[in-house]
Amino acid sequence: MAEKVAEAVVRVRETRQQAASPAGWGELGGDPKELAWVWEARLVEWRRIGALLEAEGYATYEPGQDDQGTLWAGEREQRRRDALTRQEGWLAQQRDEQDELRAELWLAADVSRRLRAIAGRAGVSAEQVLAQLAEHALMNDDGMVTVEPFLPR
Repeated sequence: MAEKVAEAVVRVRETRQQAASPAGWGELGGDPKELAWVWEARLVEWRRIGALLEAEGYATYEPGQDDQGTLWAGEREQRRRDALTRQEGWLAQQRDEQDELRAELWLAADVSRRLRAIAGRAGVSAEQVLAQLAEHALMNDDGMVTVEPFLPR
């Protein structure tokens, strides 16, 4: 345990020095302040574990004996699951957006008038009538497209 604490102390000092250096991290990349924060958090955690071992008289660390650590691990796991769920939703949204079709079309005057009249009677826009027509369109094995009668909504 002492060696983990000592390593964390050294890493905190090194990352703080590197963060203060005008040369930065060079080819190592990353944010030196974030890395320093990570090592500081590790140092605090190793010290907490060391204090737990000493206070309880344990010879080795067993996660099941660490109520606080177990609680934090559960919270981390929940945050990880939440992040994965959000990412999954975002990816699904991206896939859906790729499948969307936005079309601009020019219709003959007589077809446009009929479409506007249908849309006006249904109380929807011409674009909504076209979208609903597409939703109800079916193609048979011979390639014939049909649209069952429907009420525009």
